[in-house]
Amino acid sequence: MTSAVVFAYHDVGVRCLTALLDLCIDIPLVVSHRDDPGENIFFESVAKLASSRGIECVFPDDADSPELLARLKSLRPDFIFSFYYRRMLRPALLACAQRGAFNMHGSLLPRYRGRAPVNWAVLHGESETGATLHEMVEKPDAGRIVDQEAVPIGPDDTAGEVFARVTLAAETVARRAIPRLVDGSAVLRVQDLALGSYFGGRKPEDGRIDWRASAQTVHNLVRAVAPPYPGAFTQLAGDTLKILKTRVLAEKIPAIAHPSLFVRPSENHVTAVCADASALAVLEMQLNSAAFTPAQFLSRFGPNPIFMQAV
Repeated sequence: MTSAVVFAYHDVGVRCLTALLDLCIDIPLVVSHRDDPGENIFFESVAKLASSRGIECVFPDDADSPELLARLKSLRPDFIFSFYYRRMLRPALLACAQRGAFNMHGSLLPRYRGRAPVNWAVLHGESETGATLHEMVEKPDAGRIVDQEAVPIGPDDTAGEVFARVTLAAETVARRAIPRLVDGSAVLRVQDLALGSYFGGRKPEDGRIDWRASAQTVHNLVRAVAPPYPGAFTQLAGDTLKILKTRVLAEKIPAIAHPSLFVRPSENHVTAVCADASALAVLEMQLNSAAFTPAQFLSRFGPNPIFMQAV
């Protein structure tokens, strides 16, 4: 029977681990992460799935630990798979796989190599992304491609909505491609990294709105970090205003000093006028972490436009 050690976390980890089990791959060990109590855990648990199937699951603080390397050397798995595991696996660990080590990445490689690929794709206004199963090598997300599946990104889709599609695409790729790896029929293709891009991780502070940007750019930021992610935010009269949902308005509003926020009496949303006079309808907000409606905005700040700092 074909065996695999699986490094996995998050929804993609659960879906792809399930696919391996359904394909009757023998999995002697799952390596995962302990949930961070400071993180919004909105996703399914790989550890719970492994426990329900009677599979040992370990949570090493260091994926490069000599103990874990020794364990994998003793197991001699045919394959190693990484499904949204959050740490790089080093060459010595990858070499423990007798037939190869493969990772599921949340983009259409070679585009958006690196961290948070779905968030970056939405931030940059892409119209599609996807999931790619690729060979793991020392350089991140640079190995040969086994298979990939595209998903669309709509103009108002949030990163959370896109990630749900990418999760399904990852499962589709796993179920389609892993049997080919097992029977030896998979044809791998080399990536041309010159055609791609690489991005690092994102922090909550990266959600700060730069009002010098266009309405479309601000809208893309709002979508890229909308819940379940930390959210886009700005400072307003000494308080933190989170802007969670927006829509780009067709009109420009050059008559208003910009950038600024205001409520027009005839509309049930806050209007944000950006530095180039392009405008957004702000549809969902929080002020100091509490829901904040346009009526509350008008009551608190009045009808006159509030000038926003550039950043």
